[in-house]
Amino acid sequence: MPPNRALELVRDLGARDGRLLHVEHLPARDAGVAEWPAWADRDVVAGYGRLGIARPWTHQVRAAEAIHAGRHTVIATGTGSGKSLPIWLTALSALREGTDGAPSGSISGYRRRATTLYLAPTKALAADQLASLQALVGAAGVTARAATCDGDTPITERDWVRDHADVVLTNPDFLHFTLLPAHHRWMRLLRGLRLVVVDEGHAYRGVVGAHVALVLRRLLRLARHVGADPAVVVASATSATPALTAGRLIGVPPDDVVAVTEDASPSGRRTIALWQAAGTDPLDDPDGPRRAATTEAAHLLADLVGIRARTLAFVRSRASAEYVAERARQDLADVDPELGSAVGAYRGGYLPEERRAIERALRDGELLGLATTNALELGIDISGLDAVLIAGWPGSRASIWQQSGRAGRAGADGLAVFIASDDPLDNYLVHHPDALFGAPVEATAFDPANPYVLGPHLCAAAAELPLTTADLPLFGLADDALLTALVQRDLLRARPSGWYWNIALGGRAQDLTDLRGSGGGEVQVVESLTGAVLGTAAAGSAHTQVHPGAVYVHQGRVYVVEELLDDVALVRHENPGYRTRTSSVTAIRLLATEDAWRWEGPGGPVDWGFGPVEVTSQVTGYDRLLPPAMEIVGHYTLDLPERLLPTKAVWWTVPGESCAAAGITAEELPGALHAAEHAAIGILPLLATCDRWDIGGVSTAHHADTGGPTVFVHDGCPGGAGFAERGARAARAWLEATLAVVEGCRCEAGCPACIQSPKCGSGNSPLSKAGAARLLRLVLGAAP
Repeated sequence: MPPNRALELVRDLGARDGRLLHVEHLPARDAGVAEWPAWADRDVVAGYGRLGIARPWTHQVRAAEAIHAGRHTVIATGTGSGKSLPIWLTALSALREGTDGAPSGSISGYRRRATTLYLAPTKALAADQLASLQALVGAAGVTARAATCDGDTPITERDWVRDHADVVLTNPDFLHFTLLPAHHRWMRLLRGLRLVVVDEGHAYRGVVGAHVALVLRRLLRLARHVGADPAVVVASATSATPALTAGRLIGVPPDDVVAVTEDASPSGRRTIALWQAAGTDPLDDPDGPRRAATTEAAHLLADLVGIRARTLAFVRSRASAEYVAERARQDLADVDPELGSAVGAYRGGYLPEERRAIERALRDGELLGLATTNALELGIDISGLDAVLIAGWPGSRASIWQQSGRAGRAGADGLAVFIASDDPLDNYLVHHPDALFGAPVEATAFDPANPYVLGPHLCAAAAELPLTTADLPLFGLADDALLTALVQRDLLRARPSGWYWNIALGGRAQDLTDLRGSGGGEVQVVESLTGAVLGTAAAGSAHTQVHPGAVYVHQGRVYVVEELLDDVALVRHENPGYRTRTSSVTAIRLLATEDAWRWEGPGGPVDWGFGPVEVTSQVTGYDRLLPPAMEIVGHYTLDLPERLLPTKAVWWTVPGESCAAAGITAEELPGALHAAEHAAIGILPLLATCDRWDIGGVSTAHHADTGGPTVFVHDGCPGGAGFAERGARAARAWLEATLAVVEGCRCEAGCPACIQSPKCGSGNSPLSKAGAARLLRLVLGAAP
């Protein structure tokens, strides 16, 4: 279909009731081409020619030259800009160089065969890259043994990969849990390691980014120990500081990284529409409630599939992916029953064979519409997409550009629709387009020095190879204080030759942590009647996702959780007609103050602080919600254990008398603080590279540690991830944007677009919108 039919449909639908708020047109871009490098293998170049690539783009050649020279390189160009070409051109040329007899390194008198280790954030992306690489190898007529190797790979295939593969495509989790602990069995790969490829590097932010950075440093340490000195190539979406980010990932100064940022690939005109959901008020009140972004995405997905537009709908949760797909299928059943089978869902937690089947169906065109989490944001080559729907803020501007770039690949025009959810940040962005289109993309934030992350990785590194003082700079350590603390905890043993893992503890050091910040492994979801494993849930979120009585949806089938054990949730197939949502209680204790400052204003002082805190939370019950309005039809208590989170927080405290003088009564104060907390959490992702689900908050009219009315906003992972600290550093801009959302929202008493939170454990009570506005004005009145 012509690409503009999707845009015409969206324009027509949006014009009817004002849902289309803004349209941004990004101009097309012509290609800049260059000659193939002189060192490039002729057969590989010929293979690219047979695949339709006669000449590379200029940014591809610049990247290839840097990689060939052994320089660490970051390629930070747009979606569909061919970032893999310089990587595979260099890797295969190096492999052919050694195979044809030219020196390519030696050890103990034996010539090494150049190897490449490719790391992707998802198994789907690794499988996609393998297919592309195999197509190139076949077209070139060269011999290159490439294979994926991850947790889904059978043992016999894993043995073959370890013994024979020239290119191993895997993920950081496999590297952490399997390859590095058994590195002596992977010596052939490590000794010949010429390239380490980190694809979709922008995906590694927050606590996950810190974990992956330390895994990479452990890998490089082992490779250098056995005589290899690989170059690291980071492929990333556009980033504010690509060299700094890549350097932090691998533990080198940014000056040691070549940054390729000028995109010379052709691009068709891209249109990005800002969209608000349809109202649900029967009187068509423009300020009335609106339907959920996921519901809006489902209807738009059905409309686009109805005109045969190939469409991806990005959503923020596994449950939302299932819901959007099912709702779109229901809409299409009334139009063309056959089209319902052309819509699917894709998310984490599926079994491997389910994921592969969906990926094939999408590539082959059997699926016209797919509701997906960000698993398909990351690099998978799906050509010919007409439109992308983005239901809710995905966490960063970089993700917006990455997701929108999935439409209109290979120089064709494309359409992306950002659908605002009922969230303060979404509401702010669709009504302030310059905040999205006029601002640069964010720097990727992560902190490898977080001791809660670093400590377990030091233990893992010591188990792989004893640590010495020479290793301290690689892990960002100025001294051995953290190692001494690990010795005192009996995790390490100090010897004259270094620090060793305490093998007397039993178990493996690598099992002290996972890389996803999920709280330790996964919970299997098992059908109680048959014993079949349906999927998985992160252990850290099991209390909210698969608690007893929870409704669990998998591939359109609905289940009810019967029992939650340590690592298994037993479910039965049943569609009760309702959905579930948990409630919880949270408390916070201040452990120390790393930084403190005061704003002095006419209304009184405002004290700010930043430092470590201890957050205690407990899921206490759940509500049953009846679609589509999701009214509560029942509440049920749960007896689940408390969970303790040591993390970092930013907080501000206002004297009670100042609040009273500003017209905030003692009765209104808890609701004012609570509403300001919600709105501030919703806006922080505008300034920090995070999602509101990465952070949490607590507010109280009197906190024992601060002595007054206080709002805390904290990181949602152990040790912190840098998000609360970013809020502390941009406090004034943060609260100014928060106040703009609260005062700019046209609701009377507060709504999800300003002060209500989808993750509030107390059911969004108490809340005072007017009180929050007065409180925020009081605080900002003291700002310097």
